[in-house]
Amino acid sequence: MADSKLKLIYFSPTRTTRRVLDAVAKGFGAGELTVFDVTREEGVPQDFDCANDDLVIIGTPVYAGRVPAIALERLASLKGAGVPAVLVVVYGNRAFDDALLELKDFSAEAGFKPVAAAAFIGEHSYSTKVTPVAVGRPDAGDIVKAEEFGRELAVMFQRGKWDNGVGLNVPGANPYKERVNRALVAPFSQGNCELCGACERVCPTGAITVGVEVVTDADNCILCCACVKVCTNDSRKMEVPRVLEISKWLSTNCAERREPDVFLAQ
Repeated sequence: MADSKLKLIYFSPTRTTRRVLDAVAKGFGAGELTVFDVTREEGVPQDFDCANDDLVIIGTPVYAGRVPAIALERLASLKGAGVPAVLVVVYGNRAFDDALLELKDFSAEAGFKPVAAAAFIGEHSYSTKVTPVAVGRPDAGDIVKAEEFGRELAVMFQRGKWDNGVGLNVPGANPYKERVNRALVAPFSQGNCELCGACERVCPTGAITVGVEVVTDADNCILCCACVKVCTNDSRKMEVPRVLEISKWLSTNCAERREPDVFLAQ
């Protein structure tokens, strides 16, 4: 695929979506690869400049069955100009509900031509040692499947299969699920915090400030738990009663391994 131009665009606080898209891109083997990581606001370009791309892959996590609202905000200026798009969502082993349809609709409204989609599994944001949910995913098997998906996209591209304009069908319902109204809560740092600043650097909304202590603005926290995942000495915690209740339910009811789903235009 030395003559192809591929663009990856993703929102990925805990880096699970990023890992999946990187694997898809590896399988596709584009001659020219451009990456936009919009996880933090400074990663949003003035112009995504997709008009000359052969393919754009857009990826986000799933939050309670929906595309995160902040991800859609970061992608608001994205314009497709008829460029083929692949939509990828990554969910925590429960269900992706309406998220993939929502991302497909969003891309179509932005002017892209949706040609393929996939739902992969990533370790749930609320997963802990006590309440494990899809720990370590995407794992080696998921990465293999993501690369296979990329190779399948490359074959579609070479054969011109998505030039016929036939639509892409994905699961989901519209109107989408209502977004969950959450209490103004956030993870916190315990007394053994080393003030390394890692949590501040990964927070997608800038809700964390590290000085002589760690201050978290619950108003801006989206409960992605990236700060908890990145903490090297386990001082960052999400010990909110409602979250702990959800974590326990997920660990009990969503323990059976789910596999990625792939959808291609016919």
